[in-house]
Amino acid sequence: MKTLRISDDAHQRLTALLGELTAQKMKMQTYTDAIRSLLSQSVILPPELLAEIEGFIEENKHLGYTTREELIRDAVRWRLHVIKEEYEYIEIPKEEFEKMQQAIKDMGMPFLSVNAFIDQQIKSLLEKYDEWIKQKEEYEKRSRKKDNKPTKSKRFFHTASIEKLKFF
Repeated sequence: MKTLRISDDAHQRLTALLGELTAQKMKMQTYTDAIRSLLSQSVILPPELLAEIEGFIEENKHLGYTTREELIRDAVRWRLHVIKEEYEYIEIPKEEFEKMQQAIKDMGMPFLSVNAFIDQQIKSLLEKYDEWIKQKEEYEKRSRKKDNKPTKSKRFFHTASIEKLKFF
């Protein structure tokens, strides 16, 4: 066993991690367990990105992030959600989004938000598309029936064939 000198701040953070690990595993953990966990679960990010994250948290306290870890966990979850390709996302410049929100409010439109407006537009389009598909299928079905009706010469041949069968 080796002795390791650490600062009071590092000791405090290590103790907090130890508490989290103990809560997660539901059994007592040691400082060695905490250090192993740190080494196996850590991701090294460039200092510029860490500074950007810290600045974002500081400038956007209203979003509720208090630590880099919270923001990074949330960002990774969101990104995984996106890349699983279960949904498509569109980007609307914030200025346009806010203007749309104001337009909905000022014009007394029956929507609570831009999101509700967009959802309704999508549902409406999909309903119209479903109806269009039904009409197209009916038209194609009628066209096939029309094409399959025998012409006069085909009817004559068909009738003559039946007549021949009767005589045999």
